[in-house]
Amino acid sequence: MNNEQIMQDSIFKIGEVISVDGRKIKIRVDKAKNTSYTLFKGQLLKNISVGSYVKILKGFSKIICKVDGEFIDEDKHFTDKDYKNAKDKISRTLAVSILGFFEGENFERGIKELPLVFDECFLLGNQEFEKVHDFVKKDDEPLLIGTLSLEKGQNVNIGVNSLFASHIGIFGNTGSGKSYTLAKLYETLFKKFEDNPEFKKNASFLLFDFNGEYAHDKTITESKKIYNLTTRKELHNIKDDEKLPLKETDLLDIELISILSNATDKTQKPFLKRTIDFLKHVNANNTPLEYFRNILKKRIKLVLKMTDKGRAYILVEYLTLIINKENGDSLIESLDWQNTLAYFMPKGVSRQVNDTEIEATDLYKNVDSYEFPNNLISKLIDFLYLQIVLDIYNDKAQNEHIAPAISKLKSKQKDIEKVFNTKVDNSDIYPSNINFVVINLNEVNLEIKKILPLLILKTLYTEQKNKYVQDHHYLNIIIDEAHNILSHVSNRESETWKDYRLETFEEVIKEGRKFGVFLTIASQRPSDISSTIISQLHNYFLHRLINNNDILAVEKTISYLDKVSFEYLPILPTGTCIFAGLSAQIPVIIDIAKIKKGYEPKNETIKLTDHWGKTNEIKNG
Repeated sequence: MNNEQIMQDSIFKIGEVISVDGRKIKIRVDKAKNTSYTLFKGQLLKNISVGSYVKILKGFSKIICKVDGEFIDEDKHFTDKDYKNAKDKISRTLAVSILGFFEGENFERGIKELPLVFDECFLLGNQEFEKVHDFVKKDDEPLLIGTLSLEKGQNVNIGVNSLFASHIGIFGNTGSGKSYTLAKLYETLFKKFEDNPEFKKNASFLLFDFNGEYAHDKTITESKKIYNLTTRKELHNIKDDEKLPLKETDLLDIELISILSNATDKTQKPFLKRTIDFLKHVNANNTPLEYFRNILKKRIKLVLKMTDKGRAYILVEYLTLIINKENGDSLIESLDWQNTLAYFMPKGVSRQVNDTEIEATDLYKNVDSYEFPNNLISKLIDFLYLQIVLDIYNDKAQNEHIAPAISKLKSKQKDIEKVFNTKVDNSDIYPSNINFVVINLNEVNLEIKKILPLLILKTLYTEQKNKYVQDHHYLNIIIDEAHNILSHVSNRESETWKDYRLETFEEVIKEGRKFGVFLTIASQRPSDISSTIISQLHNYFLHRLINNNDILAVEKTISYLDKVSFEYLPILPTGTCIFAGLSAQIPVIIDIAKIKKGYEPKNETIKLTDHWGKTNEIKNG
């Protein structure tokens, strides 16, 4: 060992290990190292304190620990009678926990071996400090996201592979900077790769924006497609290309249709299942429209020969709703109920009708002019009417049990038509050469806000399974204000709907990694989000959290944080966060770097005095 190394060790040495209890170590600090700073080669070095790091040497092994706390006690063995200051009798002890170790020149997280009592402890040198905070592997691409908050000037880079091939959680109260952090991560990523054609070909990004913060031309990237959806406008004022494209088959999911219609499990859901199977069966025919018309004609003949007046009238009304939605009453008025003979017949005929006479009715003849509606929900409702006609005729269902489900679906028909365009052959929401899509849900009602992300996610997830096998395609779903759709405490929906919604997202977060699907969720209320989802995240950016339930939710589900980091959560300044997870060797407090002006999310805090004007000064006297 040369003289320079001996001098450095003498200055950097702070004390020795006095207790080892698993990961928890106690270190007695040398009395000469109780100052705030140490002078080394003309530079002031920050001395040891809570939140900083120490190095324990065990032979040739370097064990790195973080200081969790410190305490003092009186040194009972102090013998110098000439001491001038009471602090000379004080023994300072550090409580530290093991973070990792050095393997050669590289820092590795975890425990390889434990120190021994009396092992010497040292401050970290500059190079060692940088190695501990080097989160980028040799074969990875670095992304600069900010600087260490407690060590100004120390940049924090994260590897693209380790961060974006993972599920990410960004949590923080309103105004803490979580939306800015989300935008910074993806703005930095796109700035680095967006000119690369392979990036656009093999990666897709979808952002669900509940408050319209990212639905602006430059936010994150200029190369994106924004769907500004609305349920507030009238349907005729919304163009098809302003809606999300969706194939019929993607919407014909029994669970989804059951939820849309609030269907009961034992009665209404089986009916819906029969109808969906019926619709798929008709669509599979070479001439589906003609096939449907022929079935409709056969059921008209069955109904007009019924002898049960009450049921017959109900079924005729359903048939007329299919054939002539605008003027169905005229078709019913052309028929007459014969009380004495108890069957339908054309007016003026005094005997039971035969097939020829039924075929002469307006009801029957209008079938030939029937066309499928140009949107799926209207088409499905026609099939529901035709199915209920058959079920009631065959005594398989009662009208009062089934009709509420149809009415509920009809009540949502217009809203669904306003946001989805089902007159398409595929559900590709990505225009040519665009791989970033923002779905702005700011102007849609609450029901659509819950339904739409679930439906789009299921569709993309199903497609992605095939894409990943063929092309190793990458899909990242970004959900801002995620508590809107991932809450497990909502009282506005049925338990069935809530369970289905959470199970779908939980499946993606548990199994999605196998198929190149990753979630980034941001929320101001982590306590509202399913603990299963939070615990499956790999990397966390934690901004200021004040609510105790939110802090407890984070503490219970995130194993990467130490005690000191948790205690920082309620007092973090705006724009500062704790970064922890698989991408980071250790939890660190980061000041997020600035985004280029114009590319940030539009979520500035309102300055009331800019709009209210300045107050006049109050004059004395």
